Amino acid sequence: MRALVLNGSPKGRESNSLKLAQAFLSGAGCENAEIIDVYALKIGPCRGCFGCWTKTPGSCVIQDDMACVLQKIAQADLLIWSFPLYYFSIPGGLKNLIDRQLPLALPFMAGQTESGGHPSRIDRSKQRQVVISTCGFWTSQGNYDAVNAQFSRLCEEGFTALYCGQGELFRVPELKARTEEYLDLVRQAGAEFAGGGISAGTGERLLEPLYPREVFERMADASWGVAQDGEAGEDESYNFTAQMAALYLPDGKARVIEFYYGDIGKRYQIVCEPGGHRVLKEGFLPYTTRIETPYTLWRAIARGEASGQEALFSRKYSVLGDFELMMRWDELFGGRFSKAPAPALERKTNMGVLLAPWIVIWVAMAIDKGLGGVLGVLSAALLPLVWLKVEATLYERLSVPLVAGLSLAVLCGASAALIVPLSYLLFGLMWLLSGLAKLPLTALYSQAGYGGKKAFENPLFMHTNRILTFCWAGLYLITPIWTYFLMESPLSAFTGLINSVMPAVLGAFTAWFQGWYPRRYARG
Repeated sequence: MRALVLNGSPKGRESNSLKLAQAFLSGAGCENAEIIDVYALKIGPCRGCFGCWTKTPGSCVIQDDMACVLQKIAQADLLIWSFPLYYFSIPGGLKNLIDRQLPLALPFMAGQTESGGHPSRIDRSKQRQVVISTCGFWTSQGNYDAVNAQFSRLCEEGFTALYCGQGELFRVPELKARTEEYLDLVRQAGAEFAGGGISAGTGERLLEPLYPREVFERMADASWGVAQDGEAGEDESYNFTAQMAALYLPDGKARVIEFYYGDIGKRYQIVCEPGGHRVLKEGFLPYTTRIETPYTLWRAIARGEASGQEALFSRKYSVLGDFELMMRWDELFGGRFSKAPAPALERKTNMGVLLAPWIVIWVAMAIDKGLGGVLGVLSAALLPLVWLKVEATLYERLSVPLVAGLSLAVLCGASAALIVPLSYLLFGLMWLLSGLAKLPLTALYSQAGYGGKKAFENPLFMHTNRILTFCWAGLYLITPIWTYFLMESPLSAFTGLINSVMPAVLGAFTAWFQGWYPRRYARG
């Protein structure tokens, strides 16, 4: 399919509308479409001389780039009009091009419409036309009446429209996560169009604003750096902080977030209240969280040019006060206002699933080795059934043959006094080796509380969990020592119970350490 894009934006390839057009083409499988930048061509206005109807039928008397454009329009199977909305209509350069299409029409009157018209000089019955446009208002609805009227007359066979409000957001790096989400939807629309037509559901989602009206308008007002009275506005750092604050999604909790941009000596506070927010540059309140950072670094993090997690781990900025805010930053300031369907939930890991077969043999074998052996084999056999509901880790898969082998050894006559300490030793070695591996064992089981697998990209999260993994490895590597003596003592039957005391203590330490250590580290 020969696809042609008429890019009517004066910004050329930097056009926001063109970003949508390219996404649409990608979804439709037309990545090799030809793009004509209208403003880069020499196309003069129509003189109204009608020479293309009389003196040189089908050819304009003006010698400029329009002759080549007309030829490409006539040959296109798919014609995409891409432009920003200018004063509720079409940019002037593109309007010139539209006017200069007169050679493609015949001079004779035709009765296609009640108001009259002219038949096409060429057969365009199989040509599909799409109009893609962005505007600077919070919504596209109600702003494209003039455009619709224009193209309803131009496209006799009908056209597909894709109009998007909040168009300037597509050039803001800090909002890339949200705009890419919308562009994915445009790609889906392109794929559906190639298959016959855009579905009603996709069409409805395309009309949804990227951000709620009040959020977008706050960001837009803050972006100009000009006060409403016409005076010069605040400096760039204030405008940036105000735009960042505009993305705040209230969760019912009051916060005072203080930013100190050390490299420029500026201090601001974002006061987050249940009903919204405000930005202070004086009259500061006691903060709940203070972020001390170079302004250039925080801008780079917001644009996605630097990792905030790695910068914190490298001590390039510090956080004082409530550290929970940093754990929920993407949720509160990530601009996730869209109504896109929620992704399918991933199966979660569960530490209890890992521990279950080991606890069985530790407790049961200490009471009766035959019973412990049978229950050990049974628990190892049943464990894979649990994986239908819970995500299995490498260490659970290793536990199955280890527990089964230890249990069979006891059933074959091996001494429980040797097998139980050996089981603790093997369990401890598993923890130790995981601490040396890329993913420490505790990270695999605590990820759910920190955003899932994306937590593995957080160096502070991984560092914290590596420390904890080695702590657990140390406990289980020394446990075999006293377990051996317990198994040979009158307290043998209580070995499992006695050995549960230290893991309980270390479990409480783990819960405390996971909160305390990152906060301490973040303070520098």
